Amino acid sequence: MKLHELKPQPGARKKPKRVGRGPGSGHGKTATRGHKGQAARSGGTKGAGFEGGQQPLIRRIPKRGFRNIFRKEYAIVNLGDLSRFDEGQQITPDLLKETGIIRKSAMALKVLGDGDLTKPLNILAHKFSQGALAKIAAAGGRGEVIQGV
Repeated sequence: MKLHELKPQPGARKKPKRVGRGPGSGHGKTATRGHKGQAARSGGTKGAGFEGGQQPLIRRIPKRGFRNIFRKEYAIVNLGDLSRFDEGQQITPDLLKETGIIRKSAMALKVLGDGDLTKPLNILAHKFSQGALAKIAAAGGRGEVIQGV
């Protein structure tokens, strides 16, 4: 048997109900909507969350929290994650994206001081924690702040 020879089992595919196609079809006249009433009208059904005129649940619950639309999102990298690179290598956000350490190189990169750094590395990032800069300098490397994003 080949892929182009496959067919559905008899009775497996049900024909759709064709409503409003005249009295001979069995679904003519009111087209299965019944007589009068809200559901019989065009556009008659209310939206999801409508509770019959009662104040909807989403509007009864108090609002909580605040989302700052100007918040800056950072891709976080710890110094322990950078120990895999060779000594003296220049580490950029694009390199970290290629190696799979961060997901988006378009995001601003922040280096945190968790973990140990034993090799001198030249790290280019948008932000550094004070602990990370101290550990990079102690290992003989450099932490350079880059602009953009």
